[in-house]
Amino acid sequence: MTQSTLSLTAFGPEHLDGALRLSLQAKWPHRLEDWQVALDLSEGLVALDANAATVLGTVLMTPYKGDVATINMVIVDEAARGRGLGRELMAAAIALAAGRALSLVATSEGMPLYQKLGFCQTGTIAQHQGTVLHIVPPANVRPAESHDISGILELDRSAYGADRRNLLLVLAKLGQLAVLCNGQTLTGFAALRSFGRGEVIGPVVAANADDGKALLAYFMAKREGCFVRVDTAEASQLGAWLTDKGLVRVDEGMAMQRPAAVRSSHAPFTTFALASQAFG
Repeated sequence: MTQSTLSLTAFGPEHLDGALRLSLQAKWPHRLEDWQVALDLSEGLVALDANAATVLGTVLMTPYKGDVATINMVIVDEAARGRGLGRELMAAAIALAAGRALSLVATSEGMPLYQKLGFCQTGTIAQHQGTVLHIVPPANVRPAESHDISGILELDRSAYGADRRNLLLVLAKLGQLAVLCNGQTLTGFAALRSFGRGEVIGPVVAANADDGKALLAYFMAKREGCFVRVDTAEASQLGAWLTDKGLVRVDEGMAMQRPAAVRSSHAPFTTFALASQAFG
């Protein structure tokens, strides 16, 4: 198979089954439903074979308001590697982003390519998962109500640095949101939804690690004995706590940005758990 026999085309719903085949080959946990959510929130491309019948590569670009986007779901079929297809997909996704500031979570295999394309490492993302052990539910976290959504959006914008309204509204529809309150003021939120082998908690946004733990504990207490995943920045220092609650560290990725950006150390809120490695 030569590069000239491959073609890139817009990622459409008709390519989802082929994309799922690639993620299963890569031993990723994504279900067809997870791919559908990612595609609904994104634009992307697929690489097709000469007959336009087989998906041999994928990439998605998920845009947020404020000229920011994530690059995700970058997969090349094992049989098509070593021919520059990954670089071609990435270049097309960068062009699709039209000058937006980009972020991604890289595997160790993909990191050299991303560095060549101008991405700089900004941290490490730890993947924690497992069966939730007993945990005492916090007293200061409650289910989110419809009137909380504007406050949730503002908290996320403060922590992430961009408006992710579309993402958060989808997460609210697919799963559950919870908020942490100080009197009448929202000071944190978390989301829970089905994903992969079980459920994922994230994003989790709070002012400090204790509040982040409280938000995680709210959903974990409801999921004792169930399989749950949390993706957290190593710098958040939640790893030991998560492990103690049954969610052990099983993998890691490198957070990268293009161009490199320095987050203010005075930002009042922090993202303690990602919505996913794809969405940030």
